[in-house]
Amino acid sequence: MTETNTYDYGIIGSGPAGLTAAIIAAKQGFSVILFEKDELGGVCLNKGAIPTKTILNTVETYSKIKNSQDIGIEVNDIKLNLPKLIERENEVIKTIKSRFEKEIDEHNITFIQKEAKLIDEHTIECYGNTYKFSKIIAATGSTPKSFRGIDFDHKFILNSEDLLNINEIPQKVLIIGAGAEGIEWARIFNAMGTEVTIAEKTSRLLHSADIEISRELEKIFKEQGIKTYLSTDLESIKDKKAKLTNGEILNPDFVLITIGRHVTRFSNDNNNITYLGDAYGSLMLATFAMYQARALVSDIVFDNVFVPSVVYGTPEIAWIGANEQDLPNGSYQKVVYPLSLLAKANCDRETIGFVKVLTYKDYIIGAHIIGKEASALIHEFAIAMQNNIKISELKKVCFAHPTYSEAVYESILNLQ
Repeated sequence: MTETNTYDYGIIGSGPAGLTAAIIAAKQGFSVILFEKDELGGVCLNKGAIPTKTILNTVETYSKIKNSQDIGIEVNDIKLNLPKLIERENEVIKTIKSRFEKEIDEHNITFIQKEAKLIDEHTIECYGNTYKFSKIIAATGSTPKSFRGIDFDHKFILNSEDLLNINEIPQKVLIIGAGAEGIEWARIFNAMGTEVTIAEKTSRLLHSADIEISRELEKIFKEQGIKTYLSTDLESIKDKKAKLTNGEILNPDFVLITIGRHVTRFSNDNNNITYLGDAYGSLMLATFAMYQARALVSDIVFDNVFVPSVVYGTPEIAWIGANEQDLPNGSYQKVVYPLSLLAKANCDRETIGFVKVLTYKDYIIGAHIIGKEASALIHEFAIAMQNNIKISELKKVCFAHPTYSEAVYESILNLQ
């Protein structure tokens, strides 16, 4: 076993948190070693958000083309090419990973693709070598949660990582859990033409979102033919049959469990080790992970009140700040602007959804969007909220026409 010189930063995990911290620290002139036991980019790039969004883009393009007759496009014999879909998914991962590799090289970050062991607050052991650091960051991520007493067999009982190399379109799927992950996979399989059933133990879909977003999503799922059971959980699985707590017995091709993730931490950690990202144990979002890393290494002010959440698919969902159901009656004002009133939405046949704004006095305290381009529009509210920009000042901004951003402006104009 050898011991090297002391480095500034030892970072374990190369997902959004670890990689961001490594690059920013290196740009500031610090010496950095980045350890990764699996693939560069972590779960987000290789098994999570990036491949999932690539698949979602393909299947929703397929669905849109298949149903395009009423806008003047006639297409015959359209089919979904799953091998090509997986090939594209892998190409996207490869392209992004190549960019990461280039950044690591440009900033002289030492990258060690081996499993690292935490010895103490300043020492890491990896592949027979011992490394000393002034500061250690653990961005060790998370793993999918299995259901109570029911382990993943990766054949019939699956987690989302099992789906990334799908080789045939399932006929029937049961999804347990209606958080962001469950919602996105429900949309993927629905777009493929699969019969989708989703069971959620709470009283509404996407429970962390604003209640009006949940209600709109429930209506959309009903229109799309996605069967939804609320206040319903998985009771048991036997002989490839799933029994729900409402008495329903289903016979799906497989059961997808999307009930959250377990934090991954070292058993011998201590208060002097800094955990970032999923391992921090708070918001399990790549957005949060990267912002945490920037805040730590760059010493910028960080406030997780201003972290936007996004759920992808058609229509997109995004929110930031307070939910209406969490506010005391009479303590706020609200405006809901339907996208059906928007010229651009009518041009694009994307009239489903709305922009909802919650305010206190002359300030925005919450914004909620379901509709086209929600993932982009939410940042207009994020900038205003982060910088305490008054509603009276926002009304002076000129918005281009016709755009989806006009929905933001129209909602602001209607605020008192």
